[in-house]
Amino acid sequence: METLVFRFENGQRHLKASPQLVGVVSSGNLEVLIEPAALNGACSIEIKTAARGFGAIWEAVMGDFHKRWQLADTRIAINDMGATPAVVSLRLDQAVEAMVAP
Repeated sequence: METLVFRFENGQRHLKASPQLVGVVSSGNLEVLIEPAALNGACSIEIKTAARGFGAIWEAVMGDFHKRWQLADTRIAINDMGATPAVVSLRLDQAVEAMVAP
């Protein structure tokens, strides 16, 4: 297993209070837990993945996600067993759409 950690500063969108779990590792090879957290306006993402050596791809996918959503005070945990970048983006978007404050 490889653990990757990304942090994006100065987000603009805040989430509702309830954590959200989307996907399961055995279905689509990915689960995402997203929750509000006091991070001084940042979004923190921790990825645990069985696919070693793909840090640059994860960084690109997470950077694109941050540009789309600009989340603030958010903690995201991802458990991955080989999901494609498209599945990762879909699961992240599903989680956020359920939690973005109006």
